[in-house]
Amino acid sequence: MSRAGEKVKSIRLEAKLNEKQFGKKLGVNENFIKEIENGKKVINDSLILRIKKVFGKDINDISMNDLNEDIVEEKRNLAFKPKTTEANETWTNAMSSILKEVPVYDYNFNKKLGARELPVISNKIEGFNHDKVFFVKIEDNDMAGFRIMKDDIAFGHIIHEIENNSICILELNGKRFIRQIKKLDNTKALLISNNGNVQTQTVNIKDIKVVGKLEKVEFKL
Repeated sequence: MSRAGEKVKSIRLEAKLNEKQFGKKLGVNENFIKEIENGKKVINDSLILRIKKVFGKDINDISMNDLNEDIVEEKRNLAFKPKTTEANETWTNAMSSILKEVPVYDYNFNKKLGARELPVISNKIEGFNHDKVFFVKIEDNDMAGFRIMKDDIAFGHIIHEIENNSICILELNGKRFIRQIKKLDNTKALLISNNGNVQTQTVNIKDIKVVGKLEKVEFKL
C-alpha cells in the first residue's frame, strides 16, 4: 500500500464508510478507491481537493516526493508484471471495446453543450444501454446539499418510471429540474431539493414526467 493509499483508507475508515459509499461521495467508483488504497492507482490533485471539500481532511501532507515514489513504484510493477491469462483477457476486452461520443445537454436536451467519449462494452456504457446514456450540465444549486453544484457535469441514463429515492431529471408543468424523488403511495410522490435547506413538494405522480436518472457527477475545481 502506498503512502497516499494509506492516508485515503484512514480517512475512509474514520468516516465509517465502505469503499462504495466513500467513492460515491467523491464521484468515483468503488474499484477506483480500492486501487488507490492498494497502491495500484496514484491519487491525483483533483481527488485530493475533493476529499478536502467533502470530508474536511487536508491530505496535502502527502508530498510530491511521496506521489512520485508511488508513480515510480506503479511503473515498476507494470514493467515487470508477468503476462497472465487475466492480463490477456483484460487486453482482449479493451481491444474489443469501442468509444462512443456521449453528448452533454442542457436540461431540455435540445442544446448540445459538449461531449465525452466513453467505451462501449457489450453494447453498454457504464452498465447501461449505450443508446440511453447522456451527460447533463447542472444549471443551478438546487441540489447543493446532495453535492450537485451548478456547472457540474452529471452522467445519467434515460428512464420513464419512478425509481424510489433516486435523483432524476423531472418535468412538471413544462419545466425541467433535478430532484430526489420518493414515492408516498401509488398516486403521490415527494420531490426533494436541498440548496442549504431541505425543501419538499408533494405532487401527483401522473403530473410528473421522469426524463432520466443521474448516476454520478463530474465536478469543477
